[in-house]
Amino acid sequence: MNLGIRSPLRLSEMVTVMHKCILAIVAHPDDEVLGCGGTLARLADEGWPLVAAVLSAGATSRLPGREEERRQQAALKDALGQAACILGVKEVRQFDFPDNAFDSVPLLEIVRVVETLVQECCPSVVFTHHSGDLNVDHCVTARAVLTATRPQGRNPVRTVLSFEVPSSTEWSFGGVLPAFTPNVFFDVTATLERKLAAMEAYAQEGRPFPHPRSLEALRMLSGVRGSACGLQAAEAFMLVRHVVGAGVCLGNLLP
Repeated sequence: MNLGIRSPLRLSEMVTVMHKCILAIVAHPDDEVLGCGGTLARLADEGWPLVAAVLSAGATSRLPGREEERRQQAALKDALGQAACILGVKEVRQFDFPDNAFDSVPLLEIVRVVETLVQECCPSVVFTHHSGDLNVDHCVTARAVLTATRPQGRNPVRTVLSFEVPSSTEWSFGGVLPAFTPNVFFDVTATLERKLAAMEAYAQEGRPFPHPRSLEALRMLSGVRGSACGLQAAEAFMLVRHVVGAGVCLGNLLP
């Protein structure tokens, strides 16, 4: 099962059976679909236990009044559950950090939430945001995840992968460093339609083409990422860290 064109790893070689799950940590509802929805659906089909952690309720920064805020947040929560069912994510945890204002919260507060998630879920692989995104919540989430998953002591996380979120990652235009330069690619040819169906659950978050979050643009992006590595459709990631434990055959990690 090739995941990358530079380092074609097997997922079974990136994790060990003693660890319990794969954890996706995102800032907002719909980020889990945009960033790694096809991959999550594929991993669910392969039998991996999946947990999605969403650090905010979303929508707050865009709404004029409290009543509308509550209505939109309820709709997003419902959409989050629908999308999880479509992708095969069995457990979703949601928190209430302020939308588009993570930088107003002491980083340590977010780190502690992520540390608790890691302790309780015991993941081997964590998917999260790219630290060079335009959206401030994405950047803070990426920083908190890196801090909470430091490779020390009994921390179970062996692999951290960052994903791109259309309309945030590419819209930094290199002005927020580092730039997103993917080196791991998951084949999502068989699960792309489920990713798009999950995105349709977030009706209020979708946009008409040519917006990057339109279904047409998402399909096009998967084709571009796939063509970069000889696949029909792929999701792209940057490998932030991968620890090769004892007992892993190094020959399996080489092209």
